[in-house]
Amino acid sequence: MTNLVDRARSPRGQQTRESLVDAGLSLLADGGWGAVTTRAVAARSGTNAGLIHYHFGGLPGLRAALAQRASEAAVGPLVDMVLRSSDLDEGIDAIRAGIERLAADDRLVRLAVQLVAGAGQDPALGAAFRDSLAGARAAIADWVGARRPDWTDERRTGFAALVAALIDGLLLHRALDDHAPMTEALTAFRDLTDAVAPPDPHRSPLAPRRKGTP
Repeated sequence: MTNLVDRARSPRGQQTRESLVDAGLSLLADGGWGAVTTRAVAARSGTNAGLIHYHFGGLPGLRAALAQRASEAAVGPLVDMVLRSSDLDEGIDAIRAGIERLAADDRLVRLAVQLVAGAGQDPALGAAFRDSLAGARAAIADWVGARRPDWTDERRTGFAALVAALIDGLLLHRALDDHAPMTEALTAFRDLTDAVAPPDPHRSPLAPRRKGTP
């Protein structure tokens, strides 16, 4: 029997799958998880409702795919910005800039809020979100390890978990409160990092601390 992955490998199958995911994300952003029904997704995508079962095994499979895609859209860019940074200072600046940019996109903010809400209500959505978070933490731990080779694996893992939680938490706070003290929080995080971290080998000892940023 053909599995679900094989069914989406043809260009037409992949296009249909993407159409269903796009329709589901649109409904999720507009009305939350309650708005994501088989009938509504089929209507918005202009496809047959049976294709949801064909490509995802049913609505639960589609919802899991939506959780993964929402995480990639809302949290993924912030993690990518950190991974492109040359040192911890630049990484913290990237978090600040990324959250500011993301907070200006109402659709992405709504997806981020629904992602957290769904993870707490549905075990399958929670599992999909956990997989996404685990991937982000692993990538950040590798990035930190390249810049702090003297740190133990436990310290790298713990720091990565802290950064991932910082990203998710600040994004959620910003989504719920336009006046959340994000800059102050990042300034405090940077001060704590400076207090416990050895000098960054990727940063010149003569390089001054950037002014005007947390």
